[in-house]
Amino acid sequence: MNTDTALRKVLLASLEEGGAHVGFEAAVKDFPAGLRGRRVPGIPHTAWHLVYHLWIAQNDILEYIRVPGHPSPAYPSGYWPKEDAPADGREWERKVRAFAKDLGGLCALVRDPGEDLFRPRPEGGDGSLARAALLAIDHNSYHLGQLIDLRMLLGIAVRDW
Repeated sequence: MNTDTALRKVLLASLEEGGAHVGFEAAVKDFPAGLRGRRVPGIPHTAWHLVYHLWIAQNDILEYIRVPGHPSPAYPSGYWPKEDAPADGREWERKVRAFAKDLGGLCALVRDPGEDLFRPRPEGGDGSLARAALLAIDHNSYHLGQLIDLRMLLGIAVRDW
């Protein structure tokens, strides 16, 4: 196996399987609707805040790679919802599905041997596909850890570890 193929395999394993942390699907599975906006003393975010933030940040990373000149949301306000809870169960489900779809899109790019993992972005900086995948892995695992902690504090069991 060449180095490029090996790196793609490692990136995909971390994106898709979660590696040493719980994946997104397990973190949001069976999260009670009535607790999605519940605040816990000393914890700055609700489950809705975290799900929304995970979705929009990952979407921004993906679009940055796919669309030259992609405008990112305002930082930090554009990356967090103003409301503590989703408007309804459909809004929660839409964000859960959108996160999964964008994760699939990022994985498809990483999986494609025609995509250069290290091609620099036209506007400069380290905006390569490899960097985007690593950023998504790091960012997702951090906030998924917060979501798991929140589940435990709310008394919601985590299955499918």
